[in-house]
Amino acid sequence: MKLAFIFRQAPYGSSISREGIDTLLAATAFCNEDEIAVFFIDDGIFNLIANQNPTLILQKDFTQSLKLLDLYDIENRYICENTLQQYGLDDTDFILSCKKIDRSSLIKKVKLAEKVLTF
Repeated sequence: MKLAFIFRQAPYGSSISREGIDTLLAATAFCNEDEIAVFFIDDGIFNLIANQNPTLILQKDFTQSLKLLDLYDIENRYICENTLQQYGLDDTDFILSCKKIDRSSLIKKVKLAEKVLTF
């Protein structure tokens, strides 16, 4: 794996997640789909929640862009199982399917990457 994208920030309140999604999508032009992995941990899992209404806080719903990962065949998508348990969330309400892995397995996978980008 060449690139690991780690989403740790909630989607709204700053531009970090939006910029991360833009960077991830741009990277697909330069790498094969199997060379990219995406990880959602901590508050970053909130980027995946479906039916958000950010217009209430005068924001655009950029998280829908994550659906493009299916179009670009980015299948190495992981979500931290520990974080899901911590927040009491079920991944059935997410806009994107991800493989659930525990935090130690997630760290092992990230260590395999040549470059790690955190958002």
